[in-house]
Amino acid sequence: MIEQGMPGARVEVIGDGHHFEALIVSPDFAGKTMIQQHRMVYATLGDKMREEIHALSLRTLTPEEYAATGGA
Repeated sequence: MIEQGMPGARVEVIGDGHHFEALIVSPDFAGKTMIQQHRMVYATLGDKMREEIHALSLRTLTPEEYAATGGA
C-alpha cells in the first residue's frame, strides 16, 4: 500500500499482521520534517491505520540519508 501511494519509494515492512516496522526511502521526503514524512506514509494507509494496523514504527529517509547509513 505504501509503494502504491508513494511511487518510487523503497519500502521494507516486517510485522505480524497487526504490529509493523517499516523502512521507507523516498526522494519525496527531502526538505520535510520527520512528522511531515510520517504523515505522508499514514496518508497512504488511510483507514487501515484505525482498523487493521494497531502499531506502526516508521523509519523514513531520503535516498541520500539511506546511502549515508551504508544502506542499513
